[in-house]
Amino acid sequence: MIKVTENAKKQAVKLMEEDSKPNSFIRVGVQGGGCSGLMYQLEFDNEMKESDQVFEDNGVQIVVDKKSYLYLIGTELDYSGGLNGKGFIFKNPNADRTCGCGESFSI
Repeated sequence: MIKVTENAKKQAVKLMEEDSKPNSFIRVGVQGGGCSGLMYQLEFDNEMKESDQVFEDNGVQIVVDKKSYLYLIGTELDYSGGLNGKGFIFKNPNADRTCGCGESFSI
């Protein structure tokens, strides 16, 4: 399961409304790349795929493909709007190492 903080929920709802996609869900995934080996992906989507895993937390629907789910089990999705940069943050308990910007990790 992937958890969603209140800050992430508020920002996701706001962005979906701005993009005129109020019935969308958050699709998260993992792909190879970045300075630590794996990179997070996050986008708003409204089309399910056959192999998707679907979760709901804090009123937000999260969709993950089966391959990425193995890397993201127990992850918390947060949002930071502070001085160090704005954006969604993945707090992944499975990551052994992360890069300085937090956009890539290794297991």
